Amino acid sequence: MSVPLRIVRLANFVAPASGGLRTALRELGAGYLAAGHDPVLIVPGERASDRETEQGRVITLPGPLLPGTGGYRVLTDKRRVAGLLEALAPDRLEVSDRTTLRWSGVWARRARVPAVMVSHETADGVLRTWGLSEGMARRTSDALNIRTAHHYSRVVCTTEFAEREFVRIGARNVVRAPLGVDLEGRHPALRDPGLRARHAREDEVLLVMCSRLSVEKRPGTALEALEAMLRRGRRAVLVVAGDGPLRARLEQRARERRLPVTFLGHVGDRVLLSALQASADVCLAPGPAETFGLAALEAMACGTPVVASASSALSEVVGSAGATAADNGEAFADGIRMLLERPESERREAARARAACFGWPAAVEAFLAAHDAEVRVGRPEAPAAAPTVERAREGVV
Repeated sequence: MSVPLRIVRLANFVAPASGGLRTALRELGAGYLAAGHDPVLIVPGERASDRETEQGRVITLPGPLLPGTGGYRVLTDKRRVAGLLEALAPDRLEVSDRTTLRWSGVWARRARVPAVMVSHETADGVLRTWGLSEGMARRTSDALNIRTAHHYSRVVCTTEFAEREFVRIGARNVVRAPLGVDLEGRHPALRDPGLRARHAREDEVLLVMCSRLSVEKRPGTALEALEAMLRRGRRAVLVVAGDGPLRARLEQRARERRLPVTFLGHVGDRVLLSALQASADVCLAPGPAETFGLAALEAMACGTPVVASASSALSEVVGSAGATAADNGEAFADGIRMLLERPESERREAARARAACFGWPAAVEAFLAAHDAEVRVGRPEAPAAAPTVERAREGVV
């Protein structure tokens, strides 16, 4: 009989309005728990807390806000985090931050704890979006990745695209593990004609972008695509679900150019967000540094095709069911036109079929394999220390 493992997970840059990372952490934790293991997640927050949740134990440590990031917090008290790790005595360590938490790989080596770092975004891609030249971004990311690959037992990449920057430096401890999508919670049946009518007329194309409004996500490309469509005489509107430091600037641009854009801010209601994605004609994913693109995959699970940045990993994810485009509005408008030329039933069925290739059970198995952790046959009884309802826990924090 396999022995359950305590898998402690560390993550920075998590906010209440976080999208893809928060979803991945939740789904993987729930999967580890269902597989008979003991997942513990440590994240930064406004105040300390320790709770049992549907994804296992979640410990929040106070972390300062990062200025200009729209709510991101980080774990800066290295001594406190290290002390907590020692008290938890993990069998495995999983880190979802390749910069500020890279020291945890050194801690794990000294403690002889197998550690995995999950690459959620390419380092050189993020550096380019922040203004570094291609050559400088590549040299800087190579130096960072060499240290990362040395500090951790394994590096998990969700796509072949994400793996390339580690292959480039000759890293031999890289494994592939895709993320997934909730195929039951995201479904074409959520399409809501009433919701669509609130945002667009019958003769208008409804574009939706679900994204954090920050530099690395390049949300301005969506506004440029809308403007290009309007110049071409195509009636269209854009609905933006998401928040971030660029929101005020984007709202101002939409006002100045008289673009029909609705900014919803962070949409915490998953059912409402799914209905919005299902009711759209096309969803946009302009982030050039994405190594997977959960929001795009969720839209496709709802039956809505996606136009994504050709600079990202999304060409692997959307396949022929979507389109990729260069990082400018004209190219994105071309991608939208191409998708809309297909019969609606055909493009929606293709989007759903493609998303069905990415279920969370397969993702959980792949991540557990990266930890050399077994997946138990059948659903185990939940241990007393891990109820599925959220409640307060005292003691450690």
